[in-house]
Amino acid sequence: MKIAINTGGGDAPGLNAVIRSATKAALRRGWEVVGLRNGYASLYTDNPGEPLTHEAVKGITMQGGTILGAANRGNPFEIPVLQPDGSYIYVDKSDQVVSKLAEMGVDAVVAIGGDGSMHLAHRLSEKGLKIVGVPKTIDNDLVGCDTTLGFDTACSIATEAIDRISTTAESHQRAMIVEVMGRYAGWIALHSGLASSADVILIPEIPFTLDSVIKKLDDLKKHGKEHALIVVAEGAKLKDGAHFVKGKQVGQAELLGGAAAWLEKEIMARTGQETRSVILGHQQRGGRPSIYDRLISLRFGAEAIRAIEEGDFNKLVVMKENELRRIPIADVAGKFKTVPLDSDTIMTARDIGICLGD
Repeated sequence: MKIAINTGGGDAPGLNAVIRSATKAALRRGWEVVGLRNGYASLYTDNPGEPLTHEAVKGITMQGGTILGAANRGNPFEIPVLQPDGSYIYVDKSDQVVSKLAEMGVDAVVAIGGDGSMHLAHRLSEKGLKIVGVPKTIDNDLVGCDTTLGFDTACSIATEAIDRISTTAESHQRAMIVEVMGRYAGWIALHSGLASSADVILIPEIPFTLDSVIKKLDDLKKHGKEHALIVVAEGAKLKDGAHFVKGKQVGQAELLGGAAAWLEKEIMARTGQETRSVILGHQQRGGRPSIYDRLISLRFGAEAIRAIEEGDFNKLVVMKENELRRIPIADVAGKFKTVPLDSDTIMTARDIGICLGD
């Protein structure tokens, strides 16, 4: 058996742990393992992959990022090609991916990624590629699983940063706004905001009004609290409004962000209170994975190899109630897991007086 390992989409803490676990589990079975460089992009080059050996994955469990590289605009079904007039056309090279892997003698692929990667995995499986998926995204927005690798670390990093920002907010009697990642799901904002005792948490699932935020700030002052801490997801949006978008690059989805800067300006104008905004950005992706992310990543990698060994292809390894299970990738492709508005986490935030913007 020869397998390939692919890390698609953005990087996340825990990716290297999956690579190490899957590689070692496969090598113990006498299989051959190859790592695809920078997603599927390497399959269009003369150097499509590199052998993964015991030595190659030695000591990488605790390392952030991915030793294979990542690419979040390498959709083989829509490769952007620049035209002489400056425009782009999109070319389908998916057949080339499948044929190249066959030429390399690859029997199955361990595809580690988020919703976009799983959508690609499903479409490639329809072309005959044998795939087992591993859920990776700091956004935690993959349906069918309780948590994805990278989410716990991202929340820990965000919470620590917010804790630090809260002390300077209190010292200067400021309203501090912290923008965190998460795209169209508010998991990071909700969990880190709740854990750091934020006064306001704004998530995409609950469109907000500026009046609601201002009212909360006024209430805090009435109760003697001169500072405020606001956590906002990059995908937050106003009621009857669109998402805040910074722009869009060729071959990528729209770049969300800007809510914190908008709030800073509006709060200053409405209240006169000194207000500052901070964008945590890619800090949430970097650095060493948490203990929890290391453990689930190692478990995911080994389970992916067991699935291949059993011939249980086109499945996604997921964590449900702290147990590993496998679900069809087709059930995940093209879907998002958002924060349930009736969840006990949302109810907890409301019960302790956190403003959610509605």
